[in-house]
Amino acid sequence: MIAPAFHVVLVRPEIPQNTGSIARLAAATRTRLHLVGPLGFSLEDRYLKRAGLDYWPLVDLRTYTGWGEFDAIFDSAHSPRFKYFSTHAEKSYLDAEYRPGDFLVFGSETKGLGADFLSSRRDASYRIPIFEPGVRSLNLANAVSIVAYEALRQMGLLAGVV
Repeated sequence: MIAPAFHVVLVRPEIPQNTGSIARLAAATRTRLHLVGPLGFSLEDRYLKRAGLDYWPLVDLRTYTGWGEFDAIFDSAHSPRFKYFSTHAEKSYLDAEYRPGDFLVFGSETKGLGADFLSSRRDASYRIPIFEPGVRSLNLANAVSIVAYEALRQMGLLAGVV
């Protein structure tokens, strides 16, 4: 298997259709997808499968029971390769410097990553601007897509792709 350009990490995802769409994006961009539980659905969910279509065999998927298990493997606290995305972050996702192997971490659809989780990670936290104050957040699958393609652009991986 080809080494992934970067990693997308979903922490406690709740909506199977979003995760299925993100899985399809991961397959299309050769990105490793990490699902950190507890999940709000079963990996056998029909909506999850339908959103990912027949691309599931192309998805480089890893699952973890919770953040503790994931963090024990990757030690996010001591790695500059982790970037966290939240509506509560101050810096724009466009200010991040993306490199091959980065971990792009997103929280659940209703709770995000949480203030406590982000408090020690502020320097590596980013947001996608939202212009309408009445809109609290973007759809998770859309947010992951926006950030993923900016990362690919910065790494020069979109040049020459037809």
